[in-house]
Amino acid sequence: MSEKKEIKFTVSLDENHIPEKIEWTASEGGGVENEEIKAMMISVWEPKKRIAKRVDLWTKDMMVDEMKYYHFQTLMTLADTLERSTGENAIAKKMRDFGMEIGKEMKILTK
Repeated sequence: MSEKKEIKFTVSLDENHIPEKIEWTASEGGGVENEEIKAMMISVWEPKKRIAKRVDLWTKDMMVDEMKYYHFQTLMTLADTLERSTGENAIAKKMRDFGMEIGKEMKILTK
């Protein structure tokens, strides 16, 4: 029998159904239990239709500057994931270079 692991997200909404608090729990990688986060992007691959599906959530108290840096970091880690999963080193480098340009344009990088 194969082993199963679970990752759980709990989203608390205000009276207008806007996320006030997001917590996650995961047993792997040192374990995380009810750790509070401000934003998340979940992307999954649906093989029959060959499409990516996703869920994007952030709390109402997440500041714009935090959101900009979050997107910058996500873009950079997407390049890492592409490189590790496909060996597309040149494309990953282009993604990182593009990410650095975007970071500078958003004024979250100083150099």
